[in-house]
Amino acid sequence: MTDHRRRATVGIVGSILIGALVAWAGSDGSADVGSVPVFAVCAFLAFAINWAAFIPANAAKTEKYYDLTGSLTYTTVTLAAVLLSEDLDARALIVAAMVLIWTGRLGLFLFRRIQRDGKDGRFDEIKVSPIRFFSSWTIQGLWVLLTAAAALAIITTNERKELEWLAYLGIAVWLVGFAIETVADQQKSAFKKDPANKGRFITTGLWAWSRHPNYFGEITLWIGVAIIAIPILSGWQWVVLISPIFVTLLLTRVSGVPMLEKRADERWGDEAEYQQYKARTPVLVPKPPSG
Repeated sequence: MTDHRRRATVGIVGSILIGALVAWAGSDGSADVGSVPVFAVCAFLAFAINWAAFIPANAAKTEKYYDLTGSLTYTTVTLAAVLLSEDLDARALIVAAMVLIWTGRLGLFLFRRIQRDGKDGRFDEIKVSPIRFFSSWTIQGLWVLLTAAAALAIITTNERKELEWLAYLGIAVWLVGFAIETVADQQKSAFKKDPANKGRFITTGLWAWSRHPNYFGEITLWIGVAIIAIPILSGWQWVVLISPIFVTLLLTRVSGVPMLEKRADERWGDEAEYQQYKARTPVLVPKPPSG
């Protein structure tokens, strides 16, 4: 077994085990459908949808519907949580709306981007290996579950509470994060559409404040959801607060910032202008530009 295949196998097994543990913890205090916790049903759907989508994607050796499937998975598990849970309160409905709005906008944005670009460079080598490609889809199932864990706990819990100051704080934090991510994505999209900017890097708008403001916005909005969840958590449900931690680690240590920073260094690392941009602009947390 090659090193790549070994890593893919570990990724698949590890994702399933971690998903099972989070499903078990999140099911503590969850509403049931029959004798099965609704949270566990949602966890199963997160993986099942991606495994089903892998079949035609692998046959065609295409990643064009990878991000769109991720968005569909968020939508499906959220709606399943809403439809299968009882006595939904304002907290649950607001959080469900937050997830649906976020994933709808981001999914459409990413799908349009790959339609425009024609491919996602991350999958050039992966999609030709079935086990590595399957690992990517399995990890996406885990990504959805871990990211949405706090939201799913809010929606499926048997513990309902009226909105309090923590809920309003969380909503405010989510709104700030969503606004930052949306504006940053729109600014970069507009920059790329201008033929004069072909092959160049963006340094204007929020991108003058941070080299990855969209990722900062995404981390912030999931922190907001976690804050909203705090008052209703008990027992093993506290594990779902892994959500913003996971998003932060994923975007800053694994597939987000490191990959894009490496790609940028390869393209523009020898340019003085790019080195100056890196020197004056924080990698993640925005700071007003100086000079």
